[in-house]
Amino acid sequence: MRNVAVVFEKQCRDTFKNKTVLIQFLMFPLVTIIMENAVAMEGMPEHYFAKLFAAMYIGMAPLTCMASIISEEKEKNTLRVLLMSNVRPVEYLLGIGGYVWLMCICGAGVIAAAGGFTGKELPAFLLVMAVGSLTSILIGAAIGTWSKNQMMATSVTVPVMMVFAFCPMLSMFNETISKAARFTYSQQVSLLMEQLGHVDVTAECAAVICANIALAAAAFGWAYKKCGLA
Repeated sequence: MRNVAVVFEKQCRDTFKNKTVLIQFLMFPLVTIIMENAVAMEGMPEHYFAKLFAAMYIGMAPLTCMASIISEEKEKNTLRVLLMSNVRPVEYLLGIGGYVWLMCICGAGVIAAAGGFTGKELPAFLLVMAVGSLTSILIGAAIGTWSKNQMMATSVTVPVMMVFAFCPMLSMFNETISKAARFTYSQQVSLLMEQLGHVDVTAECAAVICANIALAAAAFGWAYKKCGLA
């Protein structure tokens, strides 16, 4: 746990040095604050922008940040130095993953405040965001671990991130996309956002989210062994 805490602390100090990672955590919370306060239209659903951007935030921020951090440290040989300093790969990944997860939850808290979630809605919102963030972190860790450098990680992350981040929004306007998107965790997170006051987790929702987590974990396990970290 000491090594995990050291890696976590190191990444916290590096946050303001790495503007690419920092902007991912700040972009959607700031956009949510602006849109929730600047846009008001008749007939607009309650918490509309908060729910919309929360689902996009889950599909983008943790995934891109995790992949970016790991691939950058591999490229700069920082990861090799850490591993030679008696920091085990699992400890490193737990430290980085814990950092990204906590930052995402902080961003989720800002989105919740901007959307005005209160009562039962607030803990339900944060719980849904926590589960979605975990799935994205696993996918990002798989991409970052598998990629040889940051450029390669970016080329893989962008299309994957586009699918998970924008499917919930596009599915609102296209029935065909909606039918395909229901098999992604980000779409199920978006659907859960619509019923925060009385969350009813259906069998399909639970199965899709669990399947996505299992697939992400399997992809990460494969990348972990392939890159010689096991």
